[in-house]
Amino acid sequence: MTEHNLWRFSRALHRALNEGRDQELADMIDEDIDWAMYGPIEMFPFFGARHGKAAVLDVCRQIADNIRIHRFDREAIMLGVDTSASMIRYSLTALDTNKPISLRMAQFAQFRHGKLVNMRILIDTFDLVEQALGQPIALPRIA
Repeated sequence: MTEHNLWRFSRALHRALNEGRDQELADMIDEDIDWAMYGPIEMFPFFGARHGKAAVLDVCRQIADNIRIHRFDREAIMLGVDTSASMIRYSLTALDTNKPISLRMAQFAQFRHGKLVNMRILIDTFDLVEQALGQPIALPRIA
């Protein structure tokens, strides 16, 4: 049995983010990749949609300039032949403040010929914004 592309991509991504080893990640990304991280772009400029390998590698460098990954746990995962869906909990450090951050995200990936062609990332941004601000967000009671 061969290793699923998700495992190779995940290792390459974390090495690129934590160690600056971009080539392994670049080798896993299709030239015509479609990538989107959903969240408040005004607060986190590396969120949003990107198209093309150069744009995705640039956004990965932006992320690496802002955070360090300490730990991640896959809470749930579904693998298809060339697809994957994961629910992941990350423990990070914000490099500018040395502040710990815990976040949950869902990742949906599609691969073709061993390369990532489509990635969608949904982040629990409410919790992330509260952590970044260092205080709870006051919301009106609806019910």
